[in-house]
Amino acid sequence: ITTFRADVSTDGRRATVAFTTDMAVDAGRRDFTMNALYADAGGEVIDPLGGLPDLVARHVRFIGQPEDRICEDFLRILRFFRFHAWYGAEGIDPDGLAACAGLAEGIDGLARERIGWEMRKLLSAPDPAPAMASMASSGVLMRCLPGADITALAPLVHLEQVRGLSADWRTRLAALGADDLTGRLRLSRAETAAMERIAGAMSGGLSPGESAY
Repeated sequence: ITTFRADVSTDGRRATVAFTTDMAVDAGRRDFTMNALYADAGGEVIDPLGGLPDLVARHVRFIGQPEDRICEDFLRILRFFRFHAWYGAEGIDPDGLAACAGLAEGIDGLARERIGWEMRKLLSAPDPAPAMASMASSGVLMRCLPGADITALAPLVHLEQVRGLSADWRTRLAALGADDLTGRLRLSRAETAAMERIAGAMSGGLSPGESAY
């Protein structure tokens, strides 16, 4: 249940909003077309921006110009990759990817906690490897996790699937080998301790999957 709102101003992290009665205006301020779907009290789906075909096709696409949506909140760069990992079909949206690459510097102004929360959710996807590969090629991953290397991620996901193991974002994060994970993602003490155990096992010659499972 939501009230309809319109953005008055944005600074890349938060927005000043005003209430409106226009559903299309409210829809236009959202991030992806699949997130601009509504339903009335009777359950009828209302699609003011044509998001339903994108949802059916599993096409994660920004509303309007991707650059405009990203500049309203730079966290949408990470959300783009997370949504693709969870809901996207093969082939990431090229316009969205180009916009994320061009505006990747905006990630530097985001709170580490917000980045950490998005990375946890992205790495918890059934198979985050393709989305992470796009993050790496676009320069976005470097902004979030300097020193990260995605080489081991796809083999790790395959190992999980073959052995019927539950996905663990901490193991997948450890496989990236990034610098200063605790500081970059604001990990909790328990999360940091778990990461240290995984890293210690890996230093003893075990693979990320073997060290966790």
